[in-house]
Amino acid sequence: MVDEQLITSSNQLEGYKITKHLGIVRGITVRSRSLFGNIAGGLQTLFGGTISIYVDLCEKTRAEAYQHMVQHANERGANAIINIRYDANEVMNGVTEVLCYGTAVQVVNL
Repeated sequence: MVDEQLITSSNQLEGYKITKHLGIVRGITVRSRSLFGNIAGGLQTLFGGTISIYVDLCEKTRAEAYQHMVQHANERGANAIINIRYDANEVMNGVTEVLCYGTAVQVVNL
């Protein structure tokens, strides 16, 4: 099982030795904005500042992609994930894919 404290965007884990690389793992999710979300977001843009409904959507989407990546790493037998990154692409107007990926590894404490 992947230890949540052993997930990093770095290419190493201080205090740990990588004993095995298990390959790239990824989590992907695709989301769209709802009609209500578009209306609420449009109203928030009239007043400027943070558009909280979109912030919430983005946070939930990234969290879902992250959890899918962790699940993929668990299936590979990893206990850590290094070098994680996020990527996002618009699939079509109003529909966005978010990808979270990294390298699944096995590590031991030094």
